[in-house]
Amino acid sequence: MSATRLISTKRPSLVILAISVVMASTLLFGCTDAADERAEADKAAETEPRKIEVEPVRNFPDPTNDQDEAEADTSERAPGTDAETDGSEASGAESAAADIAIAEDFRESFDHGPKGAEHQKYIVLHDTEGESDAASVIDWWDSNGNLVAAHFIVNKDGSIWQCVPLDRIAHHAGYGDTGHNEQYGISEDGRDDMKGSSPIGGDFADYGMNASSIGIEMVHVGGEGDYPEAQLDALDALIAYIDDYYGFESEIIDHKAWRSGNSDTSPEFADYLESYQTKRIHQ
Repeated sequence: MSATRLISTKRPSLVILAISVVMASTLLFGCTDAADERAEADKAAETEPRKIEVEPVRNFPDPTNDQDEAEADTSERAPGTDAETDGSEASGAESAAADIAIAEDFRESFDHGPKGAEHQKYIVLHDTEGESDAASVIDWWDSNGNLVAAHFIVNKDGSIWQCVPLDRIAHHAGYGDTGHNEQYGISEDGRDDMKGSSPIGGDFADYGMNASSIGIEMVHVGGEGDYPEAQLDALDALIAYIDDYYGFESEIIDHKAWRSGNSDTSPEFADYLESYQTKRIHQ
C-alpha cells in the first residue's frame, strides 16, 4: 500500500517537472526566434537602398565665381540699381532660353562638315535683306545651288527656324578680308568641305569663319524700319540658348565685321549690336 502511494505521490511531481521543461524550452526557442527575426530585420535595413530627396537640376549652370554670384543674387540690392537691372535682364534671357521653341528644317545641301565645341568661337549676325519668312528663305537657299545657309533664321514675329545643327558647319560667312583669319584667331583646318565656294583672292582671301562660328539670319531689309521687339526678344533667347548649349559665351559680331563692304547688319542695328556684345541682350 505505501509503495503504491509513494509512486502515486511522485508521478504528479514528474509531470510538473516535464511541463516546466517544455515551457522553458518554448520560452528559450521563442526568444531565439525573436532575436533571429530582429537580426534579419537589421540586416535588411542595412542592405536596402535609402531613398534620398534631391532638388531638381537647373537648366542653366550656377555661378562659377564670386563676381557671378554677386550678379546672380539680387535679393538684397536696393531697387533700381544697375546691378539689379543687369541681373534681371540676364535672368529674363535665361528664362526665355529655357522656353525657346525652334522649328527644324535640316537639309543635306546646308551641311559642310563637323564643328565640335572646341572650334566654336563666334556668333555672326546677318540680315536676310528681304521680307520673305524663314520657310521661304530655306526653300530658296536649297534650290539655288549655292549651298549657302545659316544655322538659324529669326522671323519678325519671333519664331525661330534652325537649318543646320550646332555641331555642323554652315556656309553663312563666306570669304572675309585678307588677314582676318589671323585677326580672329581662326584657320582653314580642312574640316570645311568648302563645296560651292569660289576663291576670290585679293582683298578677300580668308575663309576660316564658317568652321568656327554659328550664323543667325534676321528677316530684315536695311533702311526699312526698326527690328520688331518680338524678333529682338527671340534673338536674346536664341543667344542664351547657344551659350547654354556650349557652356561658354561666343563672341558676337555682325557679318560686315568679317567681310567689309557688305550690308549685314543694317545701320539701324548698331545700338543693338553694341548691347549684344556687352550684355548679350538687345537692351
